[in-house]
Amino acid sequence: MKKIIAVFDGLKFSESTLSYTITLGEQSKSHIVGVFLNNIAYYSRNPYRILAEADNNAITLEELQEEDAATRAKAVERFSAACSEAGLNYSVHKNKDTALLELLHESTYADLVIIDASETFNRYTEDLPTRFIRDFLAEVQCPVLLAPKFYVPIRKSILLYDGQPSSVYAIKMFSYLLPVLNALSAEVITVKESDDDLHLPDNRLMKEFMKRHQPNAVYTVLKGDPEEEILSRLRSEDGKSIIVVGAYRRGVVSRFFRNSMADVLMREIKWPLFIAHQ
Repeated sequence: MKKIIAVFDGLKFSESTLSYTITLGEQSKSHIVGVFLNNIAYYSRNPYRILAEADNNAITLEELQEEDAATRAKAVERFSAACSEAGLNYSVHKNKDTALLELLHESTYADLVIIDASETFNRYTEDLPTRFIRDFLAEVQCPVLLAPKFYVPIRKSILLYDGQPSSVYAIKMFSYLLPVLNALSAEVITVKESDDDLHLPDNRLMKEFMKRHQPNAVYTVLKGDPEEEILSRLRSEDGKSIIVVGAYRRGVVSRFFRNSMADVLMREIKWPLFIAHQ
């Protein structure tokens, strides 16, 4: 049995995170921990405005706190009911300190974290990747599945591979943690320089490894700029895929001007994204 953490903002509950958690929990027979995070100054509405307009406002700060507490409690009930209905072994952690630090600490003792890619843990909406997700991915201690806004059943895995240990590590973790998905169709995508051959990096070793985990995988070698070629290839898919990424190698100069591949995929491709780094 594995331990999967499902991360929720009780004031902006993610149904997508819940759906992926229940589905993968059932498939892997995992123990599910619902982690409900809360920053100390996080309210559903601006508390300073409420205090400033106390005489004219229909709601007091105390009433806002009670209202938010009730909303968070309903979120916990929604999670618990879904796990119970699915017959999953689960527990609930309610953390009240700094959301990021609490989640990083929790990730040390988990096999996988599932979290909505748009989480901010404040009342504002941010462009992807949000600051919270950026900071979390930089320090997380286990693999992460970033859920898109809307749940879509997974029918295929797309594994990004550049011959570096980090990309192989992500594929390993995906295979080990979610073995039921190994039975789905899989595609290994590599991008090479325009003057390179069309062989995979470490061709024999990679195919030898994949044969033991995803024997039906097909291999696609593209040429050109990794970001452009991968996005172009993914846009031809039907959207029912999970993308597996560790790190995608770039030259020293280009790193100063480009975001990581994971950042690009979060913005451009609204599919579940499995990220693991050593």
